[in-house]
Amino acid sequence: MKPFRILSMAVALLAIVAIGSVCTLPKANAQNTLKREFRGAWLHIIGQGQYAKMTPQETQDYLRDQLDKLDKAGVNAIIWQVRPQADAAYISDLEPWSRWITGEAGKAPDPLWDPLQFMIDECHSRGMELHAWINPYRVTSGEKDQPAPGHIYYEHPEWFLKYADGKIYFDPALPESRDFINLVVRDMITRYDLDAIHMDDYFYPYPVKGVEFPDTASFARYGSGWGDKGDWRRHNVDLLIEQLHNTIQSTKPWVRFGISPFGIWRNKKSDRNGSETNGLECYDALYADCPKWTAMGWVDYMVPQLYWELEHKAASDLVLSYWWNDHANGRHMYYGQSVKNVMDHRDIPDTLNPTQLNHKIELMRELPNVHGVTWWPGYEVTKNYKGVLDSLSTNQMSRKALCPAVTWIDDVPPAAVQNLRFDKQKNETILSWEAPVTADPLQQAVRYVVYAFPEGTDINLNDANAIIRITNTTTVTVPKPFSPDNRKKAKPHGTTYIVTALDRCNNESPASNPVTVRF
Repeated sequence: MKPFRILSMAVALLAIVAIGSVCTLPKANAQNTLKREFRGAWLHIIGQGQYAKMTPQETQDYLRDQLDKLDKAGVNAIIWQVRPQADAAYISDLEPWSRWITGEAGKAPDPLWDPLQFMIDECHSRGMELHAWINPYRVTSGEKDQPAPGHIYYEHPEWFLKYADGKIYFDPALPESRDFINLVVRDMITRYDLDAIHMDDYFYPYPVKGVEFPDTASFARYGSGWGDKGDWRRHNVDLLIEQLHNTIQSTKPWVRFGISPFGIWRNKKSDRNGSETNGLECYDALYADCPKWTAMGWVDYMVPQLYWELEHKAASDLVLSYWWNDHANGRHMYYGQSVKNVMDHRDIPDTLNPTQLNHKIELMRELPNVHGVTWWPGYEVTKNYKGVLDSLSTNQMSRKALCPAVTWIDDVPPAAVQNLRFDKQKNETILSWEAPVTADPLQQAVRYVVYAFPEGTDINLNDANAIIRITNTTTVTVPKPFSPDNRKKAKPHGTTYIVTALDRCNNESPASNPVTVRF
């Protein structure tokens, strides 16, 4: 996951007139009225030295703080890196502990704890999804890096290749490589209550200029009938994606599969179906034919890394936003945005907005096939880089949103919750209810949405402003309301509460019985 790639600046592809033809001025603040919107954040561990310096308790406290701040920013899905280098940030019998957790490859935390299970529990308790982020092929991060003792690399060195960048990779051409990666994913989704498996842009490695990836022997062995090595390499990656899709569907069909590709599929000068851009192409450089994966139904969502400013001459975020919208292929599309790039550039056309945050969110919400955003990295949001957390929490994402429903997997809503009731205790009201009973895991209630309406107003479950809590428990505490000045208690009035259930595919149940609490 690299924020920026070196792009050719030889040709200025966008003129101000062209930009104006596809863009309208954003509103003062992007309207936060959507009930459903994916709002993700990537939390990577590779290159993050802080975890190895912390005790397990300090790490847990740190992660809770990160999640609290991201929750405040409106984030409803965490993409947590658990396998950056064919290692494990979780308890695994297949791969060694990641050095990015303990500081030493193969060394378990002391005292032992499971970061993945911890993040699942903490995210789900906040009503967030947890997407486990893996890198499929990369094994080491550089020339001096070596796999930990006991790694599969030492048992089957013939499965691996070393490239000119000094890194070791699984050979994507080998069925054994695909089978092992598939085994890791099957093990992970079997043992953990994951919402999704996520992969980023690293397929075949980013090319070193003038140096061919060393797969000549593999091509001789497996490339029969393939006249073009590039087509053969894309086929190898396709086989992995399809195999992982089939494994997930046969094991836990509600677990989604998402990919976050480099932001340019192909430039129009290479392919008439490409974008009006002039940069590295994931189709030709990484051998990733991403639109094919959604068209084939192998992938449930795509998060193209649109890490450039709106008016970038070689890779305009504006141009790419429209291109990816037109190539969603009926699957969910969430745009990956670099926090620093968004906050470092002024808006266009010339407005008073000092950043492009509002414009990009407004554009995303106006595109019919785009369903949300993912922030890179989440750490910059929690650091409140140039006020991004303040802005999201008070303006663009001040209200909670449900993740979009994945209706191609399942579109049947769960049954309604039963026996919604309340109990007053001092200055608090405790709401409780009973989960719907079902033997079908697809219809199982895994989250609940709590709505609050002023007494006497219409009950409208499409009103995002009425959502006050998303939780995985069947009991919540609702504080006594205060007057607008937040200094004295409000005059006595009533609030009507409704609770709905969400299943594993984010289908929403009918409303519960209403209860009205008078304060």
